[in-house]
Amino acid sequence: MSQTIAEYPVDPRPGPVRRPDSRNGRAEDIGRLLVSCADGPGIVSAITTFLHTRGANIVQSDQDSTDPRGGRFFQRLVFHLPGLAEALPRLEQEFATEVAGRFAMTFRMRDAAVPTRVALFVSRYDHCLLDLLWRWRRGELPIQVVQVVSNHPDLADDVESFGVPYAHIPVAKATKAEAEARQLELLAGRVDLVVLARYMQILSGDFLDRIGVPVINIHHSFLPAFAGAGPYERAKERGVKLVGATAHYATEDLDEGPIIEQDVVRVSHRQSAADLVRRGADIERNVLARAVGWHCEDRVLVNGRTTIVF
Repeated sequence: MSQTIAEYPVDPRPGPVRRPDSRNGRAEDIGRLLVSCADGPGIVSAITTFLHTRGANIVQSDQDSTDPRGGRFFQRLVFHLPGLAEALPRLEQEFATEVAGRFAMTFRMRDAAVPTRVALFVSRYDHCLLDLLWRWRRGELPIQVVQVVSNHPDLADDVESFGVPYAHIPVAKATKAEAEARQLELLAGRVDLVVLARYMQILSGDFLDRIGVPVINIHHSFLPAFAGAGPYERAKERGVKLVGATAHYATEDLDEGPIIEQDVVRVSHRQSAADLVRRGADIERNVLARAVGWHCEDRVLVNGRTTIVF
C-alpha cells in the first residue's frame, strides 16, 4: 500500500493517541480500513456507501491524493460496526468484490481491538528496548510484544522482568546466514511487525523478504555525514548544533527506507559528547515509540520511498 506527500507536522499526535473508538481504553467493534488506488471520481462514495449498507458508522476519515488528475488516492477510515469480529471475514470478502475490484484498489481492513504482534531486536543499547516494553506494559501502545531477539545476552534479565521471552542468537560474519535462519524459524507465524530497537546488525535482503512483515528501524540523524562508530564524538568535534533521530522502514538499502518519523533537539558547544549521546537517546526513544504507535494504528501509508502519517 502506498502514498505520496512531502510534509506533515513534526509531532501531530504527541503522547498516547486518544482513540475516538475506545471505551475504558478498549476498542469495541471498531474497524480500520486503509485503501490505495488510482484517483478518480466515485471512490469515497463507493467506500462510504458500502460501509453504510452494512450498518457501519464512520467515526474518523482521512484522505489524500497525489494529484486529482492521474494521481494516487489514499484513505484511512475508522468505523464502528456491532459484531465486527464475527463479521470481518465476510466484510473483507464483500469489499474486495464490490469495491476494491471495481477500482483496482489495494486495501487492508482490520479489527482495532486486535493488537499488533511485535518482535523487538536489540544489541546492547537498552534505551529504546526498555522504553517500548514500558509503554507496552502501561497500555500506551496497541501492541503485544511476543519476543525479544538479541545478538548479545546482556539484556536478558531486564527483559525477563516484563515476562517476554528473550532469544540470544549470536551473529558473526561467518554465521550470519545461519543466525538469520534461526531468527526466521523463531518468529515464523508469530509476528506482524519487527522493530529494530538499536539492533546493531544489518539485516540481509533475504531476511527482509522472508520475514513477511514490515521492519522498523531507528538511528541517529547524523547520517550520512557520521556513519559508523563514534558518531556523537565526531559530531561534537564538528560542532553540530542539532541532534536527532530517524525511524524508517528497513529495506535492503541500508538506512534508506521510507521515513516514518523524525525529530531534533538543539545542542551547543557547552555540551560534551556524553551529553549529546544522552540527548540522542531521548530523541531515539520518542521517535521510535511514535513510529511504532502510528504503524500499529494503521496511520502510515508508503509510496515508493516516501510516506504519509494520517
